[in-house]
Amino acid sequence: MGRGSKTRRMSRGETARAAPGAIVPANDASGVDSFAFGDPEPVLNRQLMEMLECYHNGRWYEPPIPLDGLARAYRASPHHSSAIMLKRNLLVSSLDPTSLLSAATFGKLVQDYLVFGNCYPELRRNRLGGPLRIDHAMAKFTRRGVVEGEFFWVPGGQDESEFAADSIIQILQPDINQELYGVPEYLSALQSALLNEAATLFRRRYYLNGSHMGYILYATGEINTTDTDALKTALKASKGPGNFRNLFVHAPNGKDGSIKILPIGEAGAKDEFLGIKTATRDDVLAAHRVPPSLLGIVPAQGSQLGKISEAVDMFFELEIAPIQVAFLEINARIGAEAVRYRSRSPK
Repeated sequence: MGRGSKTRRMSRGETARAAPGAIVPANDASGVDSFAFGDPEPVLNRQLMEMLECYHNGRWYEPPIPLDGLARAYRASPHHSSAIMLKRNLLVSSLDPTSLLSAATFGKLVQDYLVFGNCYPELRRNRLGGPLRIDHAMAKFTRRGVVEGEFFWVPGGQDESEFAADSIIQILQPDINQELYGVPEYLSALQSALLNEAATLFRRRYYLNGSHMGYILYATGEINTTDTDALKTALKASKGPGNFRNLFVHAPNGKDGSIKILPIGEAGAKDEFLGIKTATRDDVLAAHRVPPSLLGIVPAQGSQLGKISEAVDMFFELEIAPIQVAFLEINARIGAEAVRYRSRSPK
């Protein structure tokens, strides 16, 4: 979709119908009433890849991917954020700071570029109109104007403002659906990162609240009301801090089979936690193309990850060097050497 292409805003009705969390009643002639229910589903868990139209309000275009969602997903998985921080640190360490661009500003620009697929160096000029320094305009709140060359600062909950003419330089990761904004290259593994987070949160909640309806405790025989009340109290006490405690039941006149445990499904479900964590980790690392040894991942027993220095050299050549080239666009736009890198000799 080019800049001249038509754009469209999804209506509220379409959004509501697309949301899978609504209660849907179903009645039939037999009088049976059933319904499906669920919690409202976050935007990140919906079909994010279909939201690739850049609609505009007459002044600026909105990004094809919700930037707030990408910002929250940044810390969804330790491997996802670590891979981004590794690239950022390697790029910052390779920079030779100039009077126009500091290492701190360059690090902020690189992080925006890797997280959002866009970064916006802002050129500050001196009184004579020449380049003074490069500042960092936060990509999360910067929007591209409908008029060529215009950019707007759109912070949440505050009044927007327009940047000075020809002061913003947009560096983007190319997208196949439109050319207004960049799209981060890790999108294909974003669902895996979110699944990794969901597995961790589920396991954490499990340990905080260990009382689960996995079976029915069926009691017959010589068990009076006092005994059943005591069992109820003991079972309630096994929730939260009291979970995983053993339960002792004494029935003097009970018979064999007086107390039975009837599983509803499979009370002792197989532990897929490690499998999910490993599979999603591999997806994220494949999307970022980061060698496991560079993220401190311990190799499996009986295996090796290779020499770390060789992995760094190969990773730098294949992943870091192309990003360095992308930021040289700043020099071409301002007509001065703001971005300069140190010469690097492989170890």
